[in-house]
Parts: sequence; C-alpha cells; structure tokens
Amino acid sequence: MGETISGWQLQGWIEQAHAECAAFGVSPNEIHWFLQELGGLDRLTLRLQAFKQQPAIPLLVPWSELTQLWQRRLTERIPLQYLAGRTYWRHFTLKVSPQVLIPRPETELIIDLAVSAIENIDNSGIWVDLGTGSGAIALGLADSFPTAEIHGVDTSLEALAIAESNAETTGLSSRIQFHHGSWWEPLQFLKGQLTGMVSNPPYIPSDIIPTLQPEVAQHEPTLALDGGDDGFDCIRYLVETAPHYLRPGGVWIVEMMAGQGEGVARLLEAQGSYSGIKIIPDLAGFDRFVIAYKKNRSLRYDSNLWFKSLLML
Repeated sequence: MGETISGWQLQGWIEQAHAECAAFGVSPNEIHWFLQELGGLDRLTLRLQAFKQQPAIPLLVPWSELTQLWQRRLTERIPLQYLAGRTYWRHFTLKVSPQVLIPRPETELIIDLAVSAIENIDNSGIWVDLGTGSGAIALGLADSFPTAEIHGVDTSLEALAIAESNAETTGLSSRIQFHHGSWWEPLQFLKGQLTGMVSNPPYIPSDIIPTLQPEVAQHEPTLALDGGDDGFDCIRYLVETAPHYLRPGGVWIVEMMAGQGEGVARLLEAQGSYSGIKIIPDLAGFDRFVIAYKKNRSLRYDSNLWFKSLLML
C-alpha cells in the first residue's frame, strides 16, 4: 500500500467502467466488488459514494496495475475470483485458481442437506467429498459435523494443494484427510463404512461446454465440468459404485444440472440399492440435488421429516 487516488478520479473511472461493462457484456455489479477485493476500498464508502470529496484514497495495489486487471476481466473474461485469488463460500474465505472450480452459492445448500438428512440418526461417522476441488464441501462437512471423519478426493494434484491450503487457513486441516486418486480409488479401506457421500461431479454434456459463458468455458477446469456425451458419465458411476462404500442407511447426495433430476432418480431406482430418493431444488427453484439412502437401514426414519425441517432453515 502507498499509492492513492483522488475521489473524483475514482468516480470518473467508475463511470467509464459502467460503459465498458455494457460494451463487453459484464455485469456492472462487479465494479464495486472489483474495487473492494483488488483495490482494498471500503464497501460502504463505495455504496454511499462518500469518496468523491476525498483527496487521497489509499489503494492496495498501484492504480496502473488495478486498471490492467480490470481490462483483463473485460477482454479475457477472467472471473474476478481468479483475479483476486479467493472467493467466499458459507462463512469461509477460500483460495481459488483456474485449477479448481469456483464454489457457487447454490452449492452451499448441499451441506444443509447433509446435516438435515441425518439429524435423527447421528452426526458423526465417516463422510467423503468426491471431486473435492477447492475443498469447499469437505470444509463444510467438517465444520458441520465436528465429531465426524472427513475425506476429500481429487484426481488433480493442483486442486488438492489448494484444498489443503484452504483447510489450513480455516483451521480444519486436522479434521480432513485429502487423497489423490480417481473417485473411490484411494478409499478402498472404507468399503461399507460411510455415513455419507457428497459430490459435485462433472455433469455438463460435452457439447454444451463451449456454449457456456466465457468465464466458465475458457477459464474453469474442463475436467471438473465435462460429464460426457449426456452429462451423466460421472453421476452414473457414482450411482453404481457408492453402495459398496455406504453403510446401511448411508446417505448419497449429488449436485446436478437443472433438468437432470428425473434422469438421476431413474438411475438410482434402476440400480436397486437405494431408497428415499428425492430431487431437491436450489433457492432459485431449479432442480439441483438428488439425495438417496442405501437400503436396509437399521434405523427407521420419516423420509419427509428431514426435508420439512430443511425448508424451515
């Protein structure tokens, strides 16, 4: 820190940035977020425009560097989270890079689903986050289940390095074991023991990926997006293999793309090892998650009770 900018100079830049957002198809809502995260400006000061009369506003980085980053946001469509190197998810501040998906707000609900799904059984046991990426889901599970054993798996060493860094900075590194490998490969020792499996797997059909927003198609890791020809390759695999690892009554929770719910439910039903299958919408009303239980539970539960309680959160 050391360089400053005048309030009127900043106001002029903001007005120019609004015009640039319209020209490049970027949301103007990002302007203040950009100035807060990369420039270190105060959110309330920006919102109230209380900066205009200030002769010298301190910046975290030189003004020339800040404006160059903004141009990269516009012309290269690099997500702001990657430019800043961090994002916010639940109450965590997480490190992110192009080696991991940016955790979405809608994915936060998957933790609430896990908590509600077992609230009448126990809150410990063993949980796995398959395709952990930044480690967000594993962190959410560890935070919500303080006595549980948590495992996160990813095939990308770069992603695992970020997940481990996030576990360290959030103070949860002692609660999570991260493993390098493909899906269940490093978890053979946990067969038949899992309380729950949670995953946000690749689920986008291959031919749709190039049509997505440039921020996603050009910058987020294809390995974490591409679900094969129909988008179900990874989900299909998890449906078929999870019963070998879940204990009786164990919970299966997966995030999916809107419109895939009925297809996932049919896969679960056809596999024959699951009961209590439910399609769950996100906060926008789109089908986003599917939850199921491995059959032959030793404890009886009301399949609607946990969902009703979730709606009251």
